Amino acid sequence: MSHPLSRRNFLVAALAVPVAAAATAAPALAVDDHDQFTAASKKYGVPASVLTAVSYGQTRWDDHEGRPSTSLGYGPMHLIDGAAAQAARDAAAGKSAARVIDTLGRAAALTGLPKETLRTDTAANIMGAAAVIADAQRSLGHAVGANTDPGTWYAAVATTSGFTSAASQRSFADDVVSDLRSGVSRATSGVQLHLKATKVGSVTSQRAVITRRVETAKKRRKPAPYPIDAPKNLPVDWVPAPYEQTGDDPGDYGNHDLGNRPVSPTLNTIVIHDTECSYDEALTLVQEATYLAWNYTVRSSDGMIAQHLEAADVGWHAGNWYVNTHSIGIEHEGYATAGPTWFSEPMYRKSARLVSYLAKEYQIPLDRAHIIGHDQVPATTTAGIPSMHWDPGPFWDWEHYFDLLDAPLSRGTRAKKKLAVGDIVRILPGFDGNEQTVTGCDTNNPPICVVDGPQPATNFVTLHQQPDEGAPLVKDIGLHPDGSPSGTGPADVGARAAAGEDYVVAGVYGDWTAIWYLGQKSWFHNPKKAPTARLVTHGRKATASADIQVYGRAYPESSAYPDPSWDQGVSPFSYVWGAGQEYVVADTDVPTDYYKAWTYDITTPDDHIDIVGQTKYYLVYFGHRVMYVQAGDVTLS
Repeated sequence: MSHPLSRRNFLVAALAVPVAAAATAAPALAVDDHDQFTAASKKYGVPASVLTAVSYGQTRWDDHEGRPSTSLGYGPMHLIDGAAAQAARDAAAGKSAARVIDTLGRAAALTGLPKETLRTDTAANIMGAAAVIADAQRSLGHAVGANTDPGTWYAAVATTSGFTSAASQRSFADDVVSDLRSGVSRATSGVQLHLKATKVGSVTSQRAVITRRVETAKKRRKPAPYPIDAPKNLPVDWVPAPYEQTGDDPGDYGNHDLGNRPVSPTLNTIVIHDTECSYDEALTLVQEATYLAWNYTVRSSDGMIAQHLEAADVGWHAGNWYVNTHSIGIEHEGYATAGPTWFSEPMYRKSARLVSYLAKEYQIPLDRAHIIGHDQVPATTTAGIPSMHWDPGPFWDWEHYFDLLDAPLSRGTRAKKKLAVGDIVRILPGFDGNEQTVTGCDTNNPPICVVDGPQPATNFVTLHQQPDEGAPLVKDIGLHPDGSPSGTGPADVGARAAAGEDYVVAGVYGDWTAIWYLGQKSWFHNPKKAPTARLVTHGRKATASADIQVYGRAYPESSAYPDPSWDQGVSPFSYVWGAGQEYVVADTDVPTDYYKAWTYDITTPDDHIDIVGQTKYYLVYFGHRVMYVQAGDVTLS
């Protein structure tokens, strides 16, 4: 059940507005006029608008209740505990790792406040950041003052961002200036937080200084053997994954396969992953021939990106060979450190820019059937379902991510007071305040939960067997072959309908809506006053006239294989699409193929070839994970 105001944003909590009033009146709050920002502005001479924009760029005005990000940043200003982060990196590397900027330590030195206070007290955190930014402004020889031109703070904002590379510093300062000029807003805890558009003078001269540092750093790096596949001005390093033979057998090699994508096989999916380790550890792993490769890794602290594979080649990242051959895999730094973690705003932003570019470059649809989490990738067979990964997990903010992609998940939907059986709905519960239960949090990762129980911000709705909060969760016979109900552990996705996924309404009862899901009616709380789903205005669905099977890959029929020994078979899941049930079709143009790549040498006869079949498949939202159905088994409407 959703409780949209169970945890209030620290800025909202300071308002003299009762919770109930906030829920109905949705008051607006100018963040740069908030006492905590104006007090810091007055004391240290940094424009309140600059402090507000920096906070938005780092955390979207969220204090995360004093919990650290994966890069050990704290509070609404994301002050980085550089000493602790450096120690963690050194320990992981077994030697002195790349330096970390200690903005938390610097704030403590300048303000005289204890580090713990700076971590957990929002007013102190903002004061600390203001002190650090003002100190940098003076060191750069620029004037301070609450009423100074925000444009004169460009270099100070860049160098105090906590980012170590000049490219990342410039990118962050560019974002801050853009947010200042355009204005930004965010709805949370029943209140619309906003920063109005602000006049910003020229930043050209200060930006030029940092740009020279960027160009100098580029010259020092070894050039990539291939053009970086990313948008211009997005900081991306080339850290190649090896393609090496690891034994005497032709099939002993790693850590990916060569290909000719998007010509053959085609590209149609981007898979979002969580590393479950530090950025540095991920880069070490992807460079091991005996490990496995993916296409990109995104760093938490600043959104720095490393590319490992050309899009032409096939990474081994998804746990499903069919999905691997048609997808690009992007890992995001995320792991449990000294307590719960959260995904950083710079990482969201840089990742979204990359994905937006890749989707346009390779004509990949910007929807939740083609931009998916690893937790949505189906297994290849029933036996493999329990071992499938579940990252990036329930705390990845899909709705915010798609806003950054300029493809809001609400697009193509509308509110409807009375849903009817047969309607198509999109799950849109919001993230902040979408309280759902996740347990087992002290032992599972990624990322570790906030508490063991109801979580204050999640990306899904919970599905029950009946329209009642106390009813058992729906069954997932793939995860629980004994027929027991799904659980609430982080890895148990069997009773979760995630943000952006589309389903067909199977029933309505008061404030509850049932959808067809994994072959059964599955109920979620969808109150009229605070709906967690919206009507899809133009969707496609399919109906089965008899019980049919679903699949984890769209493989060819046996006759398509030139050699019978190559036949991969067509393995249906244990799930059953029941007669009369309806599911949303996300894609009718699904490639039916098997990319045969069994040997190291790409010149090996009859290898590294794409075997194409004639059986037609549809991609459907069948459960939490997407699945495939043979088109001849259903009727499309």
